[in-house]
Amino acid sequence: MAPKKDEEQQPEAWKHAVAGCTAGLSTVLVLQPLDVIKTRLQVQDGAGSLPMYRGTVDALQSIGRQEGWKALYSGLTPALIGSGVAWGVYFFAYNAAKQRYRELTGQTRLGPLTHLASAAEAGSIVCFITNPIWVVKTRLQLQKQIVLQTVGTHRTPPPPPAANTTMTSSPVAISTNALRNIAGASGAAAGSISKPLPPNPNVAYRGFVDCLSQIAKTEGLPGLYKGLLPSLFLVSHGAIQFAVYEELKSAAYHLRDFIRPLGARNVSEDKTLSSAEITACGALSKMAASIVTYPSQVVRSRLQQRMDSRALQYKGVVDVLRKTMAREGVGGLYKGLVPNVLRVMPQSAMTFLVYETVMRHLQNISNEKKM
Repeated sequence: MAPKKDEEQQPEAWKHAVAGCTAGLSTVLVLQPLDVIKTRLQVQDGAGSLPMYRGTVDALQSIGRQEGWKALYSGLTPALIGSGVAWGVYFFAYNAAKQRYRELTGQTRLGPLTHLASAAEAGSIVCFITNPIWVVKTRLQLQKQIVLQTVGTHRTPPPPPAANTTMTSSPVAISTNALRNIAGASGAAAGSISKPLPPNPNVAYRGFVDCLSQIAKTEGLPGLYKGLLPSLFLVSHGAIQFAVYEELKSAAYHLRDFIRPLGARNVSEDKTLSSAEITACGALSKMAASIVTYPSQVVRSRLQQRMDSRALQYKGVVDVLRKTMAREGVGGLYKGLVPNVLRVMPQSAMTFLVYETVMRHLQNISNEKKM
Protein backbone atom coordinates (compact mmCIF):
# COMPACT_ATOMS: atom_id res chain seq x y z
CA MET A 1 0.00 0.00 0.00
CA ALA A 2 1.38 3.42 -0.96
CA PRO A 3 2.53 5.39 2.05
CA LYS A 4 0.56 8.48 2.78
CA LYS A 5 2.33 11.78 2.98
CA ASP A 6 1.06 12.49 6.51
CA GLU A 7 2.63 9.23 7.70
CA GLU A 8 6.11 10.26 6.65
CA GLN A 9 8.59 12.45 8.46
CA GLN A 10 7.39 16.01 7.93
CA PRO A 11 9.62 18.44 6.00
CA GLU A 12 11.14 21.45 7.73
CA ALA A 13 8.80 24.44 7.89
CA TRP A 14 11.01 26.70 5.76
CA LYS A 15 10.62 24.34 2.80
CA HIS A 16 6.87 24.94 2.77
CA ALA A 17 7.50 28.70 2.77
CA VAL A 18 10.00 28.52 -0.11
CA ALA A 19 7.80 26.20 -2.18
CA GLY A 20 4.70 28.33 -1.54
CA CYS A 21 6.47 31.57 -2.42
CA THR A 22 7.81 30.06 -5.66
CA ALA A 23 4.34 28.85 -6.59
CA GLY A 24 2.80 32.27 -5.93
CA LEU A 25 5.34 34.12 -8.06
CA SER A 26 4.98 31.66 -10.95
CA THR A 27 1.21 31.92 -11.19
CA VAL A 28 1.18 35.73 -11.11
CA LEU A 29 3.66 36.02 -13.97
CA VAL A 30 1.53 33.78 -16.17
CA LEU A 31 -2.02 34.83 -15.26
CA GLN A 32 -1.86 38.53 -14.31
CA PRO A 33 -3.83 39.76 -17.40
CA LEU A 34 -6.89 37.73 -16.42
CA ASP A 35 -6.64 39.08 -12.88
CA VAL A 36 -6.67 42.66 -14.21
CA ILE A 37 -9.81 41.97 -16.24
CA LYS A 38 -11.50 40.26 -13.29
CA THR A 39 -10.73 43.15 -10.93
CA ARG A 40 -11.99 45.79 -13.36
CA LEU A 41 -15.21 43.91 -13.93
CA GLN A 42 -15.86 43.35 -10.24
CA VAL A 43 -15.93 47.08 -9.43
CA GLN A 44 -18.66 47.93 -11.94
CA ASP A 45 -21.54 49.25 -9.94
CA GLY A 46 -24.45 49.31 -12.39
CA ALA A 47 -24.60 53.12 -12.28
CA GLY A 48 -23.30 53.56 -15.82
CA SER A 49 -20.29 55.56 -14.64
CA LEU A 50 -17.69 53.15 -16.01
CA PRO A 51 -17.09 51.82 -19.52
CA MET A 52 -18.73 48.65 -20.77
CA TYR A 53 -17.11 45.51 -22.17
CA ARG A 54 -19.06 42.78 -23.92
CA GLY A 55 -16.83 39.84 -23.07
CA THR A 56 -13.38 38.72 -22.05
CA VAL A 57 -11.98 38.96 -25.58
CA ASP A 58 -13.51 42.42 -26.05
CA ALA A 59 -11.95 43.52 -22.75
CA LEU A 60 -8.52 42.32 -23.84
CA GLN A 61 -8.83 44.14 -27.16
CA SER A 62 -10.18 47.37 -25.64
CA ILE A 63 -7.56 47.57 -22.91
CA GLY A 64 -4.80 46.87 -25.40
CA ARG A 65 -6.13 49.50 -27.83
CA GLN A 66 -6.88 52.26 -25.33
CA GLU A 67 -4.22 51.75 -22.69
CA GLY A 68 -1.57 49.61 -24.31
CA TRP A 69 -0.86 45.96 -23.63
CA LYS A 70 1.26 46.88 -20.61
CA ALA A 71 -2.00 47.78 -18.87
CA LEU A 72 -2.79 44.07 -18.68
CA TYR A 73 0.14 43.83 -16.28
CA SER A 74 -0.83 46.86 -14.20
CA GLY A 75 -0.38 46.15 -10.53
CA LEU A 76 2.22 43.47 -11.30
CA THR A 77 4.69 44.56 -8.61
CA PRO A 78 2.24 44.39 -5.69
CA ALA A 79 0.76 41.22 -7.19
CA LEU A 80 4.19 39.55 -7.19
CA ILE A 81 4.96 40.78 -3.69
CA GLY A 82 1.52 39.92 -2.37
CA SER A 83 1.26 36.51 -3.99
CA GLY A 84 4.79 35.48 -3.06
CA VAL A 85 4.34 36.55 0.55
CA ALA A 86 0.78 35.23 0.79
CA TRP A 87 1.50 31.75 -0.52
CA GLY A 88 4.78 31.47 1.36
CA VAL A 89 3.13 32.42 4.65
CA TYR A 90 0.02 30.37 3.88
CA PHE A 91 1.78 27.07 3.24
CA PHE A 92 4.12 27.70 6.18
CA ALA A 93 1.27 28.47 8.61
CA TYR A 94 -1.00 25.74 7.21
CA ASN A 95 1.56 22.98 7.66
CA ALA A 96 2.62 24.35 11.05
CA ALA A 97 -1.02 24.19 12.17
CA LYS A 98 -1.38 20.64 10.86
CA GLN A 99 1.76 19.59 12.74
CA ARG A 100 0.42 21.13 15.93
CA TYR A 101 -2.85 19.23 15.56
CA ARG A 102 -0.91 16.00 14.99
CA GLU A 103 0.96 16.56 18.24
CA LEU A 104 -2.22 17.46 20.13
CA THR A 105 -4.20 14.46 18.90
CA GLY A 106 -1.38 11.96 18.56
CA GLN A 107 -2.67 11.11 15.08
CA THR A 108 -0.61 11.10 11.91
CA ARG A 109 -3.59 11.33 9.55
CA LEU A 110 -5.88 14.31 9.91
CA GLY A 111 -9.52 14.58 8.90
CA PRO A 112 -11.35 17.19 6.81
CA LEU A 113 -12.38 19.32 9.80
CA THR A 114 -8.78 19.57 10.98
CA HIS A 115 -7.69 20.58 7.49
CA LEU A 116 -10.45 23.22 7.48
CA ALA A 117 -9.28 24.59 10.83
CA SER A 118 -5.62 24.61 9.77
CA ALA A 119 -6.38 26.41 6.52
CA ALA A 120 -8.65 28.94 8.26
CA GLU A 121 -5.89 29.74 10.75
CA ALA A 122 -3.34 30.20 7.96
CA GLY A 123 -5.72 32.31 5.92
CA SER A 124 -6.44 34.68 8.80
CA ILE A 125 -2.73 35.30 9.33
CA VAL A 126 -2.22 35.96 5.62
CA CYS A 127 -5.15 38.43 5.51
CA PHE A 128 -3.66 40.73 8.13
CA ILE A 129 -0.20 40.61 6.57
CA THR A 130 -1.14 41.11 2.92
CA ASN A 131 -4.33 43.24 2.87
CA PRO A 132 -2.40 46.53 2.31
CA ILE A 133 -0.62 44.93 -0.65
CA TRP A 134 -3.89 43.86 -2.25
CA VAL A 135 -5.37 47.35 -1.78
CA VAL A 136 -2.39 48.79 -3.67
CA LYS A 137 -2.71 46.15 -6.38
CA THR A 138 -6.39 46.92 -6.87
CA ARG A 139 -5.78 50.69 -7.05
CA LEU A 140 -2.99 50.28 -9.62
CA GLN A 141 -5.12 47.97 -11.75
CA LEU A 142 -7.98 50.48 -11.76
CA GLN A 143 -6.18 53.82 -11.96
CA LYS A 144 -6.16 54.01 -15.78
CA GLN A 145 -9.93 53.92 -15.88
CA ILE A 146 -10.07 56.78 -13.36
CA VAL A 147 -7.71 58.86 -15.51
CA LEU A 148 -10.02 58.29 -18.46
CA GLN A 149 -13.01 59.27 -16.34
CA THR A 150 -11.47 62.58 -15.32
CA VAL A 151 -10.62 63.49 -18.92
CA GLY A 152 -14.36 63.94 -19.36
CA THR A 153 -14.67 62.37 -22.79
CA HIS A 154 -18.03 60.71 -23.27
CA ARG A 155 -19.30 58.42 -25.90
CA THR A 156 -22.40 56.30 -25.94
CA PRO A 157 -21.31 52.69 -25.56
CA PRO A 158 -22.03 50.45 -28.54
CA PRO A 159 -25.27 48.49 -28.28
CA PRO A 160 -25.10 44.82 -27.37
CA PRO A 161 -25.69 42.21 -30.06
CA ALA A 162 -29.26 42.12 -31.32
CA ALA A 163 -29.79 38.64 -29.95
CA ASN A 164 -29.23 39.88 -26.42
CA THR A 165 -30.64 43.38 -26.00
CA THR A 166 -31.55 42.97 -22.34
CA MET A 167 -29.22 42.26 -19.49
CA THR A 168 -30.20 39.22 -17.50
CA SER A 169 -29.47 38.27 -13.93
CA SER A 170 -27.45 35.27 -15.05
CA PRO A 171 -23.86 35.53 -13.77
CA VAL A 172 -22.50 34.44 -17.14
CA ALA A 173 -24.65 36.87 -19.09
CA ILE A 174 -23.73 39.77 -16.88
CA SER A 175 -20.06 38.87 -16.98
CA THR A 176 -20.11 38.86 -20.74
CA ASN A 177 -21.86 42.22 -21.09
CA ALA A 178 -20.30 44.00 -18.17
CA LEU A 179 -16.69 43.30 -19.00
CA ARG A 180 -16.96 46.18 -21.43
CA ASN A 181 -17.52 48.54 -18.50
CA ILE A 182 -14.10 49.22 -17.09
CA ALA A 183 -11.18 50.50 -19.22
CA GLY A 184 -12.34 54.03 -19.85
CA ALA A 185 -14.70 56.64 -18.58
CA SER A 186 -18.38 56.98 -17.87
CA GLY A 187 -19.31 53.98 -19.89
CA ALA A 188 -17.81 55.83 -22.75
CA ALA A 189 -14.22 56.82 -23.11
CA ALA A 190 -13.16 53.47 -24.52
CA GLY A 191 -12.27 53.90 -28.14
CA SER A 192 -12.65 57.67 -28.14
CA ILE A 193 -9.21 58.92 -27.08
CA SER A 194 -6.59 58.86 -29.80
CA LYS A 195 -3.80 60.89 -28.17
CA PRO A 196 -1.85 60.31 -24.95
CA LEU A 197 -3.63 61.32 -21.78
CA PRO A 198 -2.27 64.36 -19.89
CA PRO A 199 -0.67 63.77 -16.49
CA ASN A 200 -3.21 63.72 -13.70
CA PRO A 201 -1.47 63.89 -10.32
CA ASN A 202 -4.81 63.89 -8.54
CA VAL A 203 -5.60 60.44 -9.86
CA ALA A 204 -2.64 58.40 -11.05
CA TYR A 205 -0.22 56.59 -8.80
CA ARG A 206 3.38 56.36 -9.95
CA GLY A 207 3.96 52.86 -8.71
CA PHE A 208 3.77 50.51 -5.75
CA VAL A 209 5.65 52.65 -3.21
CA ASP A 210 3.92 55.88 -4.30
CA CYS A 211 0.49 54.25 -4.09
CA LEU A 212 1.22 52.79 -0.66
CA SER A 213 2.50 56.17 0.54
CA GLN A 214 -0.48 58.14 -0.81
CA ILE A 215 -3.01 55.78 0.74
CA ALA A 216 -1.23 55.90 4.09
CA LYS A 217 -1.08 59.72 4.03
CA THR A 218 -4.59 60.46 2.79
CA GLU A 219 -6.60 57.56 4.20
CA GLY A 220 -4.47 56.29 7.06
CA LEU A 221 -4.40 52.73 8.33
CA PRO A 222 -8.13 52.18 7.59
CA GLY A 223 -7.41 52.86 3.91
CA LEU A 224 -4.79 50.12 3.83
CA TYR A 225 -7.20 47.67 5.43
CA LYS A 226 -10.25 48.36 3.29
CA GLY A 227 -11.90 45.12 2.29
CA LEU A 228 -10.44 43.25 5.28
CA LEU A 229 -13.83 41.97 6.48
CA PRO A 230 -14.76 40.27 3.18
CA SER A 231 -11.15 39.08 2.95
CA LEU A 232 -11.55 37.41 6.32
CA PHE A 233 -14.76 35.84 5.07
CA LEU A 234 -12.74 34.55 2.13
CA VAL A 235 -10.65 32.63 4.64
CA SER A 236 -13.45 30.12 4.21
CA HIS A 237 -12.49 29.95 0.52
CA GLY A 238 -8.98 28.75 1.31
CA ALA A 239 -10.26 26.46 4.04
CA ILE A 240 -12.69 24.80 1.65
CA GLN A 241 -10.08 24.60 -1.09
CA PHE A 242 -7.38 23.01 1.06
CA ALA A 243 -9.77 20.59 2.75
CA VAL A 244 -11.08 19.46 -0.64
CA TYR A 245 -7.53 19.27 -2.01
CA GLU A 246 -6.40 17.03 0.85
CA GLU A 247 -9.42 14.76 0.40
CA LEU A 248 -8.88 14.54 -3.35
CA LYS A 249 -5.23 13.62 -2.81
CA SER A 250 -6.26 10.94 -0.34
CA ALA A 251 -8.83 9.65 -2.83
CA ALA A 252 -6.17 9.51 -5.54
CA TYR A 253 -3.95 7.36 -3.31
CA HIS A 254 -6.85 5.05 -2.48
CA LEU A 255 -7.76 4.78 -6.15
CA ARG A 256 -4.22 3.64 -6.90
CA ASP A 257 -4.43 1.03 -4.16
CA PHE A 258 -7.74 -0.19 -5.58
CA ILE A 259 -6.63 -0.34 -9.21
CA ARG A 260 -3.15 -1.82 -8.74
CA PRO A 261 -4.30 -5.30 -7.57
CA LEU A 262 -6.56 -5.49 -10.61
CA GLY A 263 -3.48 -5.57 -12.81
CA ALA A 264 -4.05 -2.15 -14.36
CA ARG A 265 -1.13 -0.90 -16.39
CA ASN A 266 0.73 2.36 -15.86
CA VAL A 267 -0.32 2.61 -12.22
CA SER A 268 2.58 4.29 -10.47
CA GLU A 269 4.28 2.61 -7.52
CA ASP A 270 5.66 6.00 -6.52
CA LYS A 271 4.58 7.32 -3.13
CA THR A 272 3.99 10.78 -4.62
CA LEU A 273 1.20 11.85 -6.93
CA SER A 274 1.87 12.46 -10.60
CA SER A 275 1.78 15.93 -12.13
CA ALA A 276 -1.56 15.14 -13.77
CA GLU A 277 -3.07 14.00 -10.47
CA ILE A 278 -1.84 17.10 -8.63
CA THR A 279 -3.14 19.34 -11.43
CA ALA A 280 -6.59 17.73 -11.31
CA CYS A 281 -6.80 17.94 -7.51
CA GLY A 282 -5.73 21.59 -7.53
CA ALA A 283 -8.20 22.63 -10.23
CA LEU A 284 -11.20 20.78 -8.79
CA SER A 285 -10.60 22.01 -5.25
CA LYS A 286 -10.48 25.59 -6.51
CA MET A 287 -13.69 25.20 -8.47
CA ALA A 288 -15.52 23.99 -5.36
CA ALA A 289 -14.29 26.89 -3.25
CA SER A 290 -14.94 29.52 -5.95
CA ILE A 291 -18.59 28.61 -6.42
CA VAL A 292 -19.26 29.18 -2.73
CA THR A 293 -17.27 32.34 -2.02
CA TYR A 294 -17.07 34.43 -5.22
CA PRO A 295 -19.55 37.16 -4.08
CA SER A 296 -17.17 38.14 -1.27
CA GLN A 297 -14.46 38.86 -3.82
CA VAL A 298 -16.78 41.28 -5.62
CA VAL A 299 -17.61 43.04 -2.34
CA ARG A 300 -13.93 43.31 -1.43
CA SER A 301 -12.92 44.78 -4.81
CA ARG A 302 -15.66 47.41 -4.65
CA LEU A 303 -14.66 48.45 -1.15
CA GLN A 304 -11.03 48.80 -2.21
CA GLN A 305 -11.71 51.30 -5.01
CA ARG A 306 -10.20 54.75 -4.69
CA MET A 307 -12.61 57.14 -2.98
CA ASP A 308 -12.43 59.84 -5.69
CA SER A 309 -13.55 57.42 -8.39
CA ARG A 310 -16.84 58.37 -10.05
CA ALA A 311 -18.12 54.91 -9.28
CA LEU A 312 -20.58 54.41 -6.45
CA GLN A 313 -19.14 54.96 -2.99
CA TYR A 314 -19.76 52.38 -0.30
CA LYS A 315 -19.83 52.66 3.48
CA GLY A 316 -19.17 49.03 4.24
CA VAL A 317 -19.97 45.42 3.43
CA VAL A 318 -23.70 45.74 4.12
CA ASP A 319 -23.90 48.90 2.00
CA VAL A 320 -22.17 47.15 -0.91
CA LEU A 321 -24.58 44.24 -0.71
CA ARG A 322 -27.63 46.52 -0.48
CA LYS A 323 -26.65 48.76 -3.41
CA THR A 324 -25.49 45.86 -5.57
CA MET A 325 -28.71 43.92 -5.04
CA ALA A 326 -30.82 47.03 -5.69
CA ARG A 327 -29.08 47.99 -8.94
CA GLU A 328 -27.90 44.70 -10.36
CA GLY A 329 -29.64 41.87 -8.59
CA VAL A 330 -27.94 38.66 -7.49
CA GLY A 331 -26.01 38.59 -10.76
CA GLY A 332 -24.09 41.67 -9.66
CA LEU A 333 -22.38 39.56 -7.01
CA TYR A 334 -21.08 37.25 -9.72
CA LYS A 335 -19.68 39.82 -12.13
CA GLY A 336 -16.34 38.73 -13.48
CA LEU A 337 -17.10 35.07 -12.83
CA VAL A 338 -16.11 33.93 -16.33
CA PRO A 339 -12.60 35.47 -16.41
CA ASN A 340 -12.21 34.51 -12.77
CA VAL A 341 -12.94 30.85 -13.48
CA LEU A 342 -10.63 30.96 -16.49
CA ARG A 343 -7.94 32.32 -14.19
CA VAL A 344 -8.37 30.54 -10.88
CA MET A 345 -8.65 26.93 -12.00
CA PRO A 346 -5.39 26.88 -13.98
CA GLN A 347 -3.90 29.17 -11.33
CA SER A 348 -4.75 26.74 -8.56
CA ALA A 349 -3.56 23.77 -10.58
CA MET A 350 -0.30 25.59 -11.32
CA THR A 351 0.12 26.72 -7.71
CA PHE A 352 -0.20 23.23 -6.27
CA LEU A 353 1.87 21.67 -9.04
CA VAL A 354 4.75 24.11 -8.54
CA TYR A 355 4.46 23.81 -4.77
CA GLU A 356 4.49 20.01 -4.74
CA THR A 357 7.30 19.90 -7.32
CA VAL A 358 9.51 22.32 -5.38
CA MET A 359 8.80 20.46 -2.14
CA ARG A 360 9.79 17.20 -3.79
CA HIS A 361 13.07 18.66 -5.04
CA LEU A 362 13.88 20.19 -1.67
CA GLN A 363 13.22 16.87 0.03
CA ASN A 364 15.39 15.03 -2.49
CA ILE A 365 18.24 17.48 -1.89
CA SER A 366 17.93 16.96 1.88
CA ASN A 367 17.86 13.18 1.49
CA GLU A 368 20.96 13.23 -0.71
CA LYS A 369 22.85 15.28 1.87
CA LYS A 370 21.99 12.74 4.58
CA MET A 371 23.47 9.86 2.58
